[in-house]
Amino acid sequence: MSVHHLNATPETVVWGRFSAKIPPVLTIRSGDSVVVETYSGISDLYPPAGSGMNVSPKLKAINEAELPFRWGHLLTGPIAIEGAMPGDMLEVRIEAVEPLADWGFNAIEPFDGTLPHDFIIPERVLSHIGVDRKARIAKMPWGTPLPLNPFFGVMGVAPPQEYGEISSREPRKHGGNLDNRRLTAGTTVFFPIWAEGALFTCGDGHGMQGDGEVCVTALEMALEGHFTFALHKAGTVAERVLPRAESPSHLISMGFDADLDEALRIAVREMIAMVCERSTLGRTEAYQLCSLAADFAVTQSVNGEKGVHGVLPRSALAGVEVTE
Repeated sequence: MSVHHLNATPETVVWGRFSAKIPPVLTIRSGDSVVVETYSGISDLYPPAGSGMNVSPKLKAINEAELPFRWGHLLTGPIAIEGAMPGDMLEVRIEAVEPLADWGFNAIEPFDGTLPHDFIIPERVLSHIGVDRKARIAKMPWGTPLPLNPFFGVMGVAPPQEYGEISSREPRKHGGNLDNRRLTAGTTVFFPIWAEGALFTCGDGHGMQGDGEVCVTALEMALEGHFTFALHKAGTVAERVLPRAESPSHLISMGFDADLDEALRIAVREMIAMVCERSTLGRTEAYQLCSLAADFAVTQSVNGEKGVHGVLPRSALAGVEVTE
């Protein structure tokens, strides 16, 4: 088992897109770990000179390279896993997520977000937020300190070949812009594989975010992630259509759709499937358990395809024969 380091450079990043045709910048074996460096922000979003907030020369070099741009997510990758084929499943263990900068930003864009007509603004509203990495605190412009809860807004594998190149904005069955604040260090995410090599990519670092991400941005900032990858061949695990996750204490389902009601229905069905796969409970009992013990929340409502996630404590399966 090897540990690789993948730095963010003009040669190892892409702006806002996923495709099965993007060549990997690193190839690893199942069981290997990768420490991935990510940055966020076009040059227009840099903090002003004299603010005391330092812009990494690496981020400047990426922006100065004028790479092809599809959406505002700066993503590092793709990472290929040897032997991965469509129909397999990729297990991604998030070992650690660490802030890489002493600042981040939050922005409201004109006619965007959950309340576009409540905030009719002629131009972007941009706030730069100082980060104390040692204390893991961000200080709001109005003075309030808030604890960091770093995670990657975007994680995913390549979509099916027939999708062609797609924007990183919408979460879909390959993952992508999940914006799920539950996917922090200690969590494991499972991605169905749709293309040879899997082609895992991540970025859109969030220092913190509330459920909903209602103004369209979180605390956008540079993060470093430590991931361990395990490949599960087709037939060795239950077939899965959407990404899902688990932590030591919870099961986490996800649903995506342009209609928020349908996203909820999908997330509930996914949680029922997870309970049935992991226990001897039937679908009816699992549905009852979801109503009694699971929490379903709006992950984000601002990316076209809306997200809902379900969270079920593992303790809710106490006393039930567990099959995992």
